[in-house]
Amino acid sequence: MTFDDQSAEAANKKTRRQASLLREIEERNFVSVDEITRRYSVTTQTARRDIMALEEAGRVRRLHGGAALAVPLDPGTYRQRRTDRAVEKTRIAATVARLIPDGATVFLDTGTTCEAVARALLAKRGLRIVTYSLRVASLISEHSEFTLAIPGGFVRPIDGGVSGEDTTDFIRRFKFDYAVVSVSGIDDEGDLCDDDHTEVAIVSTAMKQATQVILAVDNSKFNKTALVRLGSMRDVHSLVTDRAPPASLNARLLDFGVTLHLPQTARA
Repeated sequence: MTFDDQSAEAANKKTRRQASLLREIEERNFVSVDEITRRYSVTTQTARRDIMALEEAGRVRRLHGGAALAVPLDPGTYRQRRTDRAVEKTRIAATVARLIPDGATVFLDTGTTCEAVARALLAKRGLRIVTYSLRVASLISEHSEFTLAIPGGFVRPIDGGVSGEDTTDFIRRFKFDYAVVSVSGIDDEGDLCDDDHTEVAIVSTAMKQATQVILAVDNSKFNKTALVRLGSMRDVHSLVTDRAPPASLNARLLDFGVTLHLPQTARA
């Protein structure tokens, strides 16, 4: 192989790596430098150069310790998320619904997993739902007689999330039997991580107002981090997922007294 061939192969490898990194950031919204070095077997310097290249292209923005999307997630990527792991999310949602009795007061988070939970809850009777997701609210209002409350504010087109200056105050007015939440990642320490500080403020408020907190996530969220810390597995009463978590995280669940719930198909 000539020197020119080697240079071309190195350039192609870098291009493929950066394209893969961009897809991962689009999926998770934030990726740390440490994760890049481990995933792609590169040095810290190379990871930072990749981030800089993507930043110069206007695709990401550098943050302390990693990179996040430079612009909000595009609708196409979010629509893809709604179909990714659809079977797993449906099973998770059915399991969540079995934990919630008729007549309960429930906070529902935004996101594709909680949209699946909203569909599963339609089989219930007499629920009182509070959510800041217009997609969840639409499902509930069109197909049930549940009592439904949503805050006022601006609507985020990508996922229908509603937020305003007084959204957290609105949530604080309620007491919930159950808060059903989802996150972008659960790291090795058992910390719950998400990508939007506004959402984190809303969800953390709801968790504090709930008797029982149910975390609903698929297994792709295990051992992942994101931009903003929402809280800890210590703040959760039940974890509903499609596959048993890795041993390190399972140990955290035992330490924190979190009950693990798996779909029947996952236990079989």
